[in-house]
Amino acid sequence: MTRKRALQVVSNSEPEVDKKLKIKIDDLATFDAITETQGQFFSQYKTKGAFLLHGSAGTGKTFIALYKALEEVLDRGTQYQKVIVVRSAVPSREIGHLPGDEKDKTEVYSIPYQTMCEELLPRKQQPYQRLTEQKHLYFMCTSFVRGITLDDSIIIVDECQNMNDMELNSIMTRVGENTKIIFCGDFRQTDLYRRNDMSGLKKFMMIAENMPSFSLHEFTTEDIVRSGLCREYVEARMRYEDEFGVA
Repeated sequence: MTRKRALQVVSNSEPEVDKKLKIKIDDLATFDAITETQGQFFSQYKTKGAFLLHGSAGTGKTFIALYKALEEVLDRGTQYQKVIVVRSAVPSREIGHLPGDEKDKTEVYSIPYQTMCEELLPRKQQPYQRLTEQKHLYFMCTSFVRGITLDDSIIIVDECQNMNDMELNSIMTRVGENTKIIFCGDFRQTDLYRRNDMSGLKKFMMIAENMPSFSLHEFTTEDIVRSGLCREYVEARMRYEDEFGVA
């Protein structure tokens, strides 16, 4: 019996995407590495199957991960068919009950990736929507990863500092054949504060260090590319926390 693949098209009756709207590899803008750490990730991307991009905010971790992932998925010569962005639905502030179905509840968490797609594919209107229509891009929360197998995919596990040990374990055990996985996060930015629901990232980093398939890249304040003010603030905050021992 052939194993049923995850994220398979349920119905063949879905309307086809207009060919004029379809996104192709030529529509993807070209980006070079800005910092040495970004360059290390770029140079190892083809040779490794798993990555952990860890470190300071504003260093472009998720952006470069999505860029390289789309570059491969849009290339018909590769084995990868889709990019799957996985994120934990953990709010940075209490925002109360979100109405609607699964799509409605997770829509707010997909906004950063919509913005990134607009920068990566500047010549296309609503590129995030076009990519999802073409089945090249999926967004899902960790609540829905149990029981599925992710084949022929590039998985981006974003904001992984907001995942507990069991969430990270669930994601790693979903990885199927011909699949690459990229974790992005910084344990200093966790939004998990409950005593029984702490970030599992530190433990996961120690496990990944003992896996030959993993390539670990540590991004420091020297790698911050968002803005000079962002870098200045992060450096000042780290000095404060080092001096007073308060997070």
